[in-house]
Amino acid sequence: LAVNKEISCEELKALVENSQTLLLVDVRTKEEVDKGCIPRSIHIPFDTVEDALTMNPDEFQTKYGATKPTLHAPELVFYCQLGRRGEMATSKAHKLGYVNPQNLTGGYKGWSEKNGK
Repeated sequence: LAVNKEISCEELKALVENSQTLLLVDVRTKEEVDKGCIPRSIHIPFDTVEDALTMNPDEFQTKYGATKPTLHAPELVFYCQLGRRGEMATSKAHKLGYVNPQNLTGGYKGWSEKNGK
């Protein structure tokens, strides 16, 4: 089984600023997201990640306002508040056949400490 890949705040910041293909998924609760989130992220609560990733692309687009990632999406990143749910979401994506899902090390807490809210 492939080891879950982690991405650092620095690496993610570069993607947020420069990548055309990044899909950044916030798996926290709505209450957490309302307090702040990483730019360009879409909100898919942790308990709905599996449903979202198995939706057809049209449904996904309608519900989340983003293009559903392909199984070979080069930049599919999950994050939560501290890293645990992000890690589990990354695992779920991997089990569903996604080749390169990554989890943000330190989660939103780590991001906001380095980059402000």
